[in-house]
Amino acid sequence: MRKVLGRKRETVDLTEGSISKKLILFAFPMMIGNLLQQFYNIVDTLVVGRFLGESALAAVGSSYTLMIFLISVIGGLCMGSGVYFSMQFGKKDFGALRQSFFIAFISILAVTVILNALVYLFLEEIAVFMRIPAEVCPLFCCYLRIVFAGIFAAFLYNIFANLLRAVGNSVLPLVFLAVSSVVNILLDLLFVPVLHWGVGSVAAATVCAQYLSGIGMAVYYFLRCDRLKLRRADMKWDRRIFLNLSRFSLMTGLQQSIMNFGILLVQGLVNSFGTVVMAAFAAGVKIDTLAYCPVQDFGNAFSSFIAQNYGAGKKERISKGIRSAAGMVFIFSAVISCVVVLFAAPLMSLFVGSESTAVIAVGVEYLRIEGACYLGIGILFLLYGYYRAVDRPGVSVVLTVISLGTRVVLACFLSAFPVFGAAGIWLAIPIGWVLADAAGILYGLGKRRLPVGKTE
Repeated sequence: MRKVLGRKRETVDLTEGSISKKLILFAFPMMIGNLLQQFYNIVDTLVVGRFLGESALAAVGSSYTLMIFLISVIGGLCMGSGVYFSMQFGKKDFGALRQSFFIAFISILAVTVILNALVYLFLEEIAVFMRIPAEVCPLFCCYLRIVFAGIFAAFLYNIFANLLRAVGNSVLPLVFLAVSSVVNILLDLLFVPVLHWGVGSVAAATVCAQYLSGIGMAVYYFLRCDRLKLRRADMKWDRRIFLNLSRFSLMTGLQQSIMNFGILLVQGLVNSFGTVVMAAFAAGVKIDTLAYCPVQDFGNAFSSFIAQNYGAGKKERISKGIRSAAGMVFIFSAVISCVVVLFAAPLMSLFVGSESTAVIAVGVEYLRIEGACYLGIGILFLLYGYYRAVDRPGVSVVLTVISLGTRVVLACFLSAFPVFGAAGIWLAIPIGWVLADAAGILYGLGKRRLPVGKTE
């Protein structure tokens, strides 16, 4: 195993050894990290729902959807760059890896600054577009004005985390994320139940935690990652590398933004049903996301596995990895679906209290429809990761369009009928997953010959 990070920090070479063991060991810290991240998002929701009321919960839920949309654009660009980094690591070309990191850092930083400026300039127009009710709008705008001060921190964390994961180190991003999660939770509990501050303090807690993890990752990179640290010779623009990075980053960023823009449109439709449905959706989405985020992270780990082996030209190992990953996703999805469907009501009661019967009823309906279909999104995450890693990121974009396009169109259509109402929105989501799965699998079966090891 090659020592790359200095001071006995080792990378994980995914091109050799037991496939299942390597995948699980590499994916596990990513899963734990995302679960921690979702956990502190859930604490935000719990604190707001329990101490600040349904209107505040509706505002934070809608704000969260927009925040995730914008951060997903940045995260998608970093994730796409990470695939390219993995390929260079698979080839053991550290010079190209460092130079591509420099180019990715400068490019994605520029996008981050532009996005942040646009949000602040058009915040009121965004609230109108999302159909935020009048009684919720002041809280919605207050939360966003504060929380979007953390976008730069999100960029720092994502760019350095994806660099480390690309070379097989998924542990360090987990460490910094764990620390920031604990800090966020402690600040939430201090600001709201103890000091009795409002919605803005929940956003401030999130921003503090984000800067802790983002700056921490940057400091670790400069102090400990000797062979990944930029040299003066690496800090130069290369059009060929930029174009190669763009092919991965822009497509992955586009995929993530399309996916979350579709969710944003669905959020707008949910908002049209009033505060009760908004509050139920805010809590239900947090539970839903927590339930399937392990398969999402497993898909990202699977993508790094495929990318390293793609760069190394190991076609047979890629085929074995696909079979192994599919089996693990099937087992996990079946187990977590049973848990969510059976315990939907108690899970909702954690967020809003047993007295909010209307909110709980809507949330249970949502969770039982979505929870029964987690295998669909589990397969979709594998397909996204696979096509990014084999230099076909455009296919991931197409699958996202199929999934989200179906979701938005069907949600608008079905929810217009009184017999469905808000349930029409919930039904549209798994239908979109299944259609995208079918398209991705059929395309893969028609393209069995894999041109491994050709990306420059």
